[in-house]
Amino acid sequence: MKADKFSLHNYIAITAILIVLIMTVLDVTVVNVALPVLADKFGVSDSDTVWIVTIYQLVITMLLLPLSSAGDLYSYRKTFLTGVVIFTSASVLCAASQNFAMIIASRAIQGIGAACVMSVNIALTRLIYPREVLGRGLALNAMVIAIATAAGPTIAGSILSIASWHWLFLINVPFGIVAFILGKRLLPRNLPRQDKTGYDWVSGIENTVVFGLIFYSLGSFARKGDTVTNICLLLAGLAVGVLYVRRQLNRRNPMLPVDLFGIRLYSLSIITSVCSFIALNVAMIALPFLFLNSYGFSEITTGLLMTPWPLATMIVSPLAARFVEKHNPGKTAAAGMAVYAAGITLLLLLPDSGVRVWDIAWRMVVCGIGFGLFQTPNNIVMVIATPIKRTGGAGGMQSTARLVGQTLGATIVTVVFALMSATSKPVGTCLYIALGAAIIAGVFSLSRAGKIRYLSV
Repeated sequence: MKADKFSLHNYIAITAILIVLIMTVLDVTVVNVALPVLADKFGVSDSDTVWIVTIYQLVITMLLLPLSSAGDLYSYRKTFLTGVVIFTSASVLCAASQNFAMIIASRAIQGIGAACVMSVNIALTRLIYPREVLGRGLALNAMVIAIATAAGPTIAGSILSIASWHWLFLINVPFGIVAFILGKRLLPRNLPRQDKTGYDWVSGIENTVVFGLIFYSLGSFARKGDTVTNICLLLAGLAVGVLYVRRQLNRRNPMLPVDLFGIRLYSLSIITSVCSFIALNVAMIALPFLFLNSYGFSEITTGLLMTPWPLATMIVSPLAARFVEKHNPGKTAAAGMAVYAAGITLLLLLPDSGVRVWDIAWRMVVCGIGFGLFQTPNNIVMVIATPIKRTGGAGGMQSTARLVGQTLGATIVTVVFALMSATSKPVGTCLYIALGAAIIAGVFSLSRAGKIRYLSV
């Protein structure tokens, strides 16, 4: 399919994917805002209610690669549609929850549906878009994620101002129905496979156990849970991880794509992605403490100060996608990390007092421009570096790399704040860590530039 033959059929198919992608992202941000309301509704502590967010993210992380493998073997389209049904049905269960245990279980089911969608999102996008304009499709994904992230708090506040918390979940239902109808009619089917190997259930269980134990223990460390228990869980996760990796080395189409790590371009891109999301999350989590505690801005002003970053990313991502159709995406991503690092440096240079809103806002825009310039080219490199029949596994690993980076970033911030007193400026330390991670990501990105073919080739 040529770029000039990108039809209405294709646009509507992409719309089905984007609708569900927005739903899955919003169901983190809107619930974050509603946590105090939910804590009061279910009579639990603030720390316990965080599990409503944590269980959703944990289940997604555990199931991304097993579901990506299922998509590769059977059908990206069926995996996506199954995810839409599960996610939409679980949204109804969340709204109908009568106690804390029920909403936790419902959120876990929602995580299964979201994992189905996220595991094959990139693969379906690659099948729909021609190679020469693939970057536009990936940029559109990045843009809607940025919009959903930026708009989430506003949407949640608007809903809670006119309706009960139940509508935070019920709003998913009509959109889920529309996405299912469009997807069933228009989403493409997998390319024919020569390899008829069955699904590797042992690897699927090992993957779930490994990521579940490791990420649960890291989160529990961050929440200052029992140290001995956390260490035991972490060691158990690592032990199963060794068995899991050894099993993957002997598989023709491994669930954990160790074969793809033999492609240097792909492995460099994964490392780059992990480092970049560490740099992103460390800064995004730490900066509100700077604005609230050090500069004395209100919660509303702090929220507004965080907004220019995702908005700038949203604007720059599609521009970066068009740019890399004719220019090297590796060099472009490296330049993006350089701009991002400059933005973090500018934030570090802010004075201790007398800071105006504008002084912060334009620096946040620089960070957003840098990450928007980096994100889409980096995603493109990861996709084009892999065989098209392994796109599901590659896309799942791409999402896993993002979640690993975000989780490590959050853990780093928690550790820094736990070890340092407020008077010793822990936010500054976090920003230096973010700067270091950004520089590492930029160096790795630049090192792969000579191995990348242009999209138009």
